[in-house]
Parts: sequence; C-alpha cells; structure tokens
Amino acid sequence: MRMRRIVGVVAAAATVVAGAALALHQTGMAQAATGHTPVVFVHGYTGSASNWVTAQSVFRSAGYSSSELYAYEYNSYGDNVQNARGLSAFVQNVLRTTGASKVDIVNHSMGGLVSLWYIRQLGGTSYVRRLASLAGANHGTTAAGTCLGFETCRQMYPGSAFILTLSAGDETPAPTTYATWYSPCDGVIIPHTSTRLSGATNNYVACENHLTYLTDLGILSQVRTFLR
Repeated sequence: MRMRRIVGVVAAAATVVAGAALALHQTGMAQAATGHTPVVFVHGYTGSASNWVTAQSVFRSAGYSSSELYAYEYNSYGDNVQNARGLSAFVQNVLRTTGASKVDIVNHSMGGLVSLWYIRQLGGTSYVRRLASLAGANHGTTAAGTCLGFETCRQMYPGSAFILTLSAGDETPAPTTYATWYSPCDGVIIPHTSTRLSGATNNYVACENHLTYLTDLGILSQVRTFLR
C-alpha cells in the first residue's frame, strides 16, 4: 500500500514536471512567433545612423523592440565594395546577436548601392529576407558628378563599372523580396527612375524630397507594412 502511494506521488510529480516543460516550450514558441525579423538600416551618402531615428520610432510603435533594429554606418567617401563587405560582416553580427536566420534591409540613396552589392555580389540573398529601397541610387545618379573626387561618387555615377556590374543580369535575385519608393520631386536621384528595380514592387510617390523619405511617416509606415 505504501509502495503504491510512493509510485503515485512520483507519477504525479513527473506529470507536473512534464507539464511545466511543455508550458515553457509553448511559451518559447509564443515568444518566437511574436518576434520580428531584425531590420538593418543603411544610410546614404554623407549620412549616419541618426538618419533613422524617425524610422525606428515608426517600427517601435508597431511592436518592434530596440534589439530588433540596427543601423549600419560606413565611409561615405571610400569604396562601396568595401562598404558592402562591411555590411556583410554587420549582418552576420546581427544574426549572431539575435539568433535570427535572416534580416530585412531598409536603405536610402547611396545605401541602395551598398545593399545591392552585398546581396548580388557577396551572397546576401541567403541572409536578406526583404529589401526596401527609399530613393536608392540603384542605377546611379548624375548628381554624383558634383563629387567625383571621391571613389563612392565615381561608383555612383551612371555608366560606371560599379553600376554596370549591378545592372547586369537579374537585378532582384531570389529568395530576397524587393520594393522601392521613387519620386519625380526627388532632386538628388537623377533620373528619379534610377531607383526602380526590375522584379521589385516599385512604388511611385507623387512628390517627395530626397531627404524627407527619412521622416515621412506615411512612407515609413508603408515600408514597415512591406516588411511584415
């Protein structure tokens, strides 16, 4: 009789432990399900991480945590190939930090070139789920003619070897999904259609200044929706 009671107590304890383990597992699954793909923001020529303060606020208002939002900084006057390599290393660090398998990228202006070189030339398609390009200089801009003393500007000028490499073949290789936002009122990306990518969802914006993409709550909300 005493033995049966002991067995019963052990069995009940095992049930409690198993139930607790299941609850913890389910909680972990719930936390994973409510998490977001980490977002890496890539600024443009002469920009910095501070360009993304408004964007990060928009994302946090939708439930993103600060630990899911990252801003990559690079040398605007150096070499965009090196900048893309730096982005590759930065993404790997984000993946290690968060435990995620992929990131989303939001870029602006020359950040489009840095992001696309990473994706197309450095194997970034394996690590980038979605790419959102705001006024990206994706096919170059003649405005870069004002700063040709810097390598990044020479690379950004239409017809450069850098641009020709990016424009050759599939502009939007899978499995990454792409979207762009472009406007005739840009004033810096010339022609403004340079931002569009074949195979992307290209969003025409009636009139948007080049810099106000960074603070336009409507456009930033569209970007956030695209990354869902």
